[in-house]
Amino acid sequence: MASLKELKLRINSVKSTQKITKAKQMVAAAKLRKAQAAAEAARPYAGRLADVMASLASKVQVGEGSPKLLAGTGKDQVHLLVVANSDRGLCGAFNANIVKAAKAEAHALIAQGKTVLFYLIGRKGRAPIRREFPNAIVGGFDTTTVREAGFAEAEKIANELLAMYEAGKFDVAHLFYAQFRSALAQIPTDQQIIPVPAPKAVADKPDGGAVVDYEPDEEAILADLLPRYLRVQLFGALLENMASEQGASMTAMDNATRNAGDLIKKLTIQYNRSRQAAITTELIEIIAGAEAL
Repeated sequence: MASLKELKLRINSVKSTQKITKAKQMVAAAKLRKAQAAAEAARPYAGRLADVMASLASKVQVGEGSPKLLAGTGKDQVHLLVVANSDRGLCGAFNANIVKAAKAEAHALIAQGKTVLFYLIGRKGRAPIRREFPNAIVGGFDTTTVREAGFAEAEKIANELLAMYEAGKFDVAHLFYAQFRSALAQIPTDQQIIPVPAPKAVADKPDGGAVVDYEPDEEAILADLLPRYLRVQLFGALLENMASEQGASMTAMDNATRNAGDLIKKLTIQYNRSRQAAITTELIEIIAGAEAL
């Protein structure tokens, strides 16, 4: 059984931890408001760009003369998994869930006889992927040098992926990130980004079935639009990840603060009982000594 001194030291230690988790919860809550607003503001832009691309793609016949980003390489052998994680921990299962989804897809592709490569964004997903796929990591982007990953970082990542694609290093690229729903829900998402899946145009998007003439032609516009679309998709994923990270961190720190409070209560009860037992034992010894006299 722990002594009174040990119990008191442990209570003070847990109280110090509780102060830290409470402070980190408040910081995450403040950052979440900004990150959530940025993620939600980017969604309409990404959606509208997808509508424009859908209208263009519906008017071209995908073939050998089509942009490579739309037509693909003609093969489906080498798959690049782009895994976006955070640089910091203390955010619950946020990073683990993204890595788990990427590893599950990797195993499924390997079972089909495909070659799997990894491109890693952020620091937290590197160790678990390196342990299981030590020779499959072919690139990555370090986000530790920037305070908040933005469009400039998304553009650099997209340019590097495009260079690898043009060099024939992979045939298909999948992006793994967490889609923000709420502080309690962040959904691991697998999205094919290269080649860009040709979206289907619908009657009410974006030209409502009107006759539209494009100058230059649709394929020339698509060749310029597709890289921009890729950058926007990566930018949106980074924003979703930032909001998801802060939401997961706020929830995890709130749970840690509550657990610390419960532990402090239990330790305090144990301390009081031990202290009472020690006082009772001391009184009994005093009384026994007095009777002996």
